[in-house]
Amino acid sequence: MSRTGTPSRTTPIGTTPGFPTSGCPAPVCPTSGCAAPVDAAAARAASGVAVRRFLIGGQVRRPASLTVADLRERWAQHRARVVFDCATSGPRRHTFEGPLLREVVGEAGPAFDARRRKDRSRFLLSVTGGDGHHAVLAWAEIDADFGDAPVLLAASLDGHGLDTAGSQLVVPTDRCGARYISAITGIRVGTWEAAGECEGGPGER
Repeated sequence: MSRTGTPSRTTPIGTTPGFPTSGCPAPVCPTSGCAAPVDAAAARAASGVAVRRFLIGGQVRRPASLTVADLRERWAQHRARVVFDCATSGPRRHTFEGPLLREVVGEAGPAFDARRRKDRSRFLLSVTGGDGHHAVLAWAEIDADFGDAPVLLAASLDGHGLDTAGSQLVVPTDRCGARYISAITGIRVGTWEAAGECEGGPGER
């Protein structure tokens, strides 16, 4: 549920246990040397730095354009201390804070019947980052009636705001970092054709 002011508390999420070997995009430090401004929004306004935004679109009733400041101020914050594996740099340990993905996207009004679990389970989320990397999640992964995974849209990384670098997708239940999309530019919501509805008919690809 959204809030009109800055949330008064941050809810912790458990640390991800273990990790296998797999590739992943590295989390992006918000500024050189990881030194974040005390008031990122004011600093941007004073310096003329462009505010990073990302779009939520697709099959939603209320498309949205959001900033990291929006993520911080409009929704309850959750903290995730995670460990995931990168093929190039080994284990990575970070602490992220931000709202739950399902709460942010839920406010955009995905075009499913919220009363019908089977309808909700048909929907997918495609998240794209600034480097063109993208990953797909099923709505059922994050829906409280299904997987209930505490996936975040991070507003901070290791205590430093991501206002300049852009929000990052955080999937605490993943054991590798391939879906930790950095500098998010867009989240697209929608369904995919069932195999039998594809062109060419059932059994053909």
